[in-house]
Amino acid sequence: MIWRVLYMYVCKVQTHVDRMAICTANFRTKLSAEKPSTTHAFDRIITTMISSFKPLLSEFQRIPTRIDVQKTWKNSSMKLLDAIVDTVFKFEEQSYMENQSNFAPVEEMGDKVLLNNVEGAIPCDFPEGTYVRIGPNPLFGGLKSAVSKFGRSSHIWVEGEGMIHAIYFEKNDSDGISRIYYNNKHVQTETFKMESRKNKPCFIPTVEGDSAAVLSAYLLNLLRFGKVNKIISNTNVFEHSGKYYSVAESDLPQEIDIQTLETLGEWDVGGTWNRPFTSHPKKAPGTGELVFMGFDAVKPFLELGIFSADGRTLVHRADLDYKRSSLTHEIGVTERYNVLMDFPLTVDINRLIRGGPLIRFDDKDYARIGVMPRYGDAESVQWFDVQACSAFHIINCFEDGDEVVMWACRALGSVIPGPDFGLKRFEYFSNGFKHLERNNDGEICEGLFFSRCYEWRLNIITGDVQEKNLTGTEHSMDFPMINEDYSGISNKFAYAQIINTEASSASGMGKYGGLAKLYFKEPADKKCEDLIKVEYHAFPEKTFCSGAAFVSRNKGCEEDDGWIVTYVHNENTNVSQVYIIDAKKFSEKPVAKITLPSRVPYGFHGAFMKKVASA
Repeated sequence: MIWRVLYMYVCKVQTHVDRMAICTANFRTKLSAEKPSTTHAFDRIITTMISSFKPLLSEFQRIPTRIDVQKTWKNSSMKLLDAIVDTVFKFEEQSYMENQSNFAPVEEMGDKVLLNNVEGAIPCDFPEGTYVRIGPNPLFGGLKSAVSKFGRSSHIWVEGEGMIHAIYFEKNDSDGISRIYYNNKHVQTETFKMESRKNKPCFIPTVEGDSAAVLSAYLLNLLRFGKVNKIISNTNVFEHSGKYYSVAESDLPQEIDIQTLETLGEWDVGGTWNRPFTSHPKKAPGTGELVFMGFDAVKPFLELGIFSADGRTLVHRADLDYKRSSLTHEIGVTERYNVLMDFPLTVDINRLIRGGPLIRFDDKDYARIGVMPRYGDAESVQWFDVQACSAFHIINCFEDGDEVVMWACRALGSVIPGPDFGLKRFEYFSNGFKHLERNNDGEICEGLFFSRCYEWRLNIITGDVQEKNLTGTEHSMDFPMINEDYSGISNKFAYAQIINTEASSASGMGKYGGLAKLYFKEPADKKCEDLIKVEYHAFPEKTFCSGAAFVSRNKGCEEDDGWIVTYVHNENTNVSQVYIIDAKKFSEKPVAKITLPSRVPYGFHGAFMKKVASA
């Protein structure tokens, strides 16, 4: 029996090596039309990959062959490729430093837990609803690296399976909030369920590392699972037409039951959208349509889509004819236009094959912002050249006469993915998170990730661009939020999380030690009229936040009539809480602090989903 099984493995190994040869031949043909040098580099990697399987094949081929090769097991193909990966690749833990401990994953609660430990009081007019925050919560103890004869490939800090943390604010009749519950749960994507069943890492990391290791991981994941990487769905949670979705821009959104946090499956609107989906779709002012885009590593590099307000129909789709794969995290909208970023953080498979990194930020490359009519196409986009920079998060966009204005959090370097090939990773991030410093030649020597509120004014009549910083160098800020009723129209206020540069540099990970309120219509002071007024809310020592969101007061009359809610963690006590801060009394202490039953790791975006009144 053992001989029969092993011989079957020989046949299957040979079959998959042949399949790999066919796949790579097609890929090689495409590359040779572009650059012969790229083809030669690719050939060397594939030759090394296939040769690494030969010892396994030669051992199996010594086995007697008196068997019926037609009798194979249904799942032998996957088992064989798993055996190859288990033989050639070794998974290693990316360990956490002591000051990185709250980035480590936690277990699921299992069910809602009633919360009774509230310091202060929940405002009587605080709305009923659910405050969610999502972030990475990697399976099997943390992020991984894979080591083989091809080199090392690693997960980067933004990876890891998504976990949603939810606070439920419930009322009795017309009274104020009477019950508060907490729950958490992984987003159970197709790949999450698969690895959970196998109870081990299956996907080889593909984003960072030696080019041969990344490319071999790319091909083996594709052969084994039909996907290059896991579906992580860990970046944002949004609502459309009364339904809720988690998303990361590498894949389609996952529909979530907001009450149970159960995953209901991928959302492709009846098969009409079949590519990645931005982490930050926007509702069009006036119509409620959902405007979004998806970038990919292969052509078409970026497509724009618009879903109907009821979420049932894809009403518009356009290939915007990008010339490169620009890693674009967000899209902007105004009353009439869509606003696009094409900045020099790129994904380039050809660069990977030539021996370079898959993802790279190049401040010598071009940067541009596009403005297009809501239902336009590639020909209708008006492009504006701007200074090279990195900007992941748009604060807001709006029209002002002949100008389209975009506000965003802008840095001179990119926090994604990290250093080329993952070399000297800690030193790279530690230096990048420091306060902004320049040398005697005016070049930035520290603080490339230092992020400031920035304004671009794009004149659609003259084609002129005016751009400037709106905040100074006192604090670095990101993860902005506004009152969503003002999305796409002129607004007075925004809020952002404040980077603690000292703690972030010491840990090599972003830690947010406070919040900022931005006053766009008020100058910082008479001496510096270009800069806007900023008010700060500082947290206690070694207390950091994530997932801050604005909650508008029901029937509020003013834009800042509401609260900021945020998850915080005190590293001295190892206690996690939710703060509620009055947006009109921003620098004062929180009106309420809700202590949570378990640690909540630092994560990404948060949102408050108001309960919809019954008809």
